[in-house]
Amino acid sequence: MKSKEPDPKILVFSSNAISDPGIDLAGSAHMHYSTAVQVIPLPCSSGVKPAWIAHALASGFDGVFIAACGGDCAYLQDCTERTSALIKQAQALLKEQDISPKRLKMSGLCSVCADNFVAHMGKFQGELKKLESND
Repeated sequence: MKSKEPDPKILVFSSNAISDPGIDLAGSAHMHYSTAVQVIPLPCSSGVKPAWIAHALASGFDGVFIAACGGDCAYLQDCTERTSALIKQAQALLKEQDISPKRLKMSGLCSVCADNFVAHMGKFQGELKKLESND
């Protein structure tokens, strides 16, 4: 029997050319992941602003997931380093705002990584449920 508790809301920032096609593939292949997952595609994962992450969490999302371009970025050779730096900045900002940095996750996702995306969403929602029960 399914729990009556709603699934934690996750905002996903994905990259148009790299991770978004993998996420789309999960949907078109009818793989199950929660409807509480919302995706915003961007040109590059290094373009996410730490303030956007904090705003999403302050506005009702339970978690934010960055589906990073990784080494396949079409725009920047140092995308991985830039994205890692913005994650560190975002975690510091979340701590300042008394928000658990565990509400932010990042992983590289490729254009055919549908299974990987679905697994990440399931695991992250489980982690967010545990955080809620500890708050």
